[in-house]
Amino acid sequence: MTTQLVQEQYNQWSEDYDSDENLTRDLDETTTKAILGTHSFNSMLEIGCGTGKNTNFFATISNHVLSMDFSEGMLEKAKRNIDNPHVSFTQTDLTEDWPTKSDGYELASCNLILEHIEDLNHIFEEAYRSLKIDGLFFISELHPFRQYTGTQANFNKDGVIERIPAYIHNVSEYLKLGQSVGFELLKMDEWKHEYDNKIYPRILTLLLKKKA
Repeated sequence: MTTQLVQEQYNQWSEDYDSDENLTRDLDETTTKAILGTHSFNSMLEIGCGTGKNTNFFATISNHVLSMDFSEGMLEKAKRNIDNPHVSFTQTDLTEDWPTKSDGYELASCNLILEHIEDLNHIFEEAYRSLKIDGLFFISELHPFRQYTGTQANFNKDGVIERIPAYIHNVSEYLKLGQSVGFELLKMDEWKHEYDNKIYPRILTLLLKKKA
């Protein structure tokens, strides 16, 4: 039921997602470009593309981009936003088996979706399976420090604040899961938006590499 509720809420949010004020969304875009902007790939997997906020950038660093999301509304908006023959979209429930080739991608990027998934083990296993040896797994997520204070994804629908169901994943959980399935940590960073006045970082980023 929780997965269905998250899907329904993102369907509702899809039309206003790009225009709503959202510092976390904006910082995620900035950090993704900062970490991956100097890389180039032949093929990559975008895990949770939403409205395509990062997809055009990914198409500049990868020859082929497969973008997945489980929200029909978000995918329809992404398809309207992105006109690029090197990008393809597929509706996918990430908690189920992914429609991806094993050892088929050089990069997998996961942006602002893991807070909505209770069991991350499947995500890490599927990312590892889908990547080639030495492939990179980039994670950019709401920092758990923010969640400790009650922050979670939300949007305004007809004057009512809709809070999307979320789970707290500690930094140690990401590190242990990555190690357990065979990833090596290359880089970890914590980021604040320039307009943030709190001491807590807003976003956590991890760059992992698939080991043989």
